[in-house]
Amino acid sequence: MTTSLTRRRVLGLGAGAAIAVAAAGPAQAAPPAGDRAWTKRASANGWPILDHAGKFRVEGTNVDVSLAGGDVATVLLYVARRFAYEVDMLLPGDLQGHTTEREIGSAFESNHLSGTAIAIRPTHYPLGADVKNTGMSEAEQIVVTDILADCEGVIAWGGHLQPVKQSHFQLAVGPGDLRLMKLADRIQGWNSTPGRGAGTIDAFAPARRRRAARFT
Repeated sequence: MTTSLTRRRVLGLGAGAAIAVAAAGPAQAAPPAGDRAWTKRASANGWPILDHAGKFRVEGTNVDVSLAGGDVATVLLYVARRFAYEVDMLLPGDLQGHTTEREIGSAFESNHLSGTAIAIRPTHYPLGADVKNTGMSEAEQIVVTDILADCEGVIAWGGHLQPVKQSHFQLAVGPGDLRLMKLADRIQGWNSTPGRGAGTIDAFAPARRRRAARFT
């Protein structure tokens, strides 16, 4: 029973969705060229496709985003909050989450269908953009690297994927992975402790730069 409850908590979904995960099997490959409609029951990272997702406010902003619930939302909202506080404040329209639109440009974009990915300012940093000329600045990438270090492998960044999409952040672990639950617990602890968490972090502090370098 404990294992079942833990699994459902990590999923952030009900028992029915958990059954769908089991049926969906492992992560799926990209759709073949010329056929960009994602038809699988799970997104590329192995999470079940959702017909609808809850809406969450990114704390400190006026921006809402639709995501899978539970620990998934906790972690992705942490990424969005840190971007808003440390790079530039998010405005309505800057953030994309869950979608039911199955036409995708790359396999990893299917993760929006499961509510396990966000795109921050996707029109600024679109799929396949020339990052040397139109990508994030060095300072922005320092913040992103620090966020990834805090997430300890649970979050993957589109700047490290092919084709590149620097606006893209997704869960890099599948349903039932306890690393997600542990990270969400840490984030909740940071959020409830004065002087910790998003809004209080200096990604450019030497100690944090060294930590991020080790993670990278």
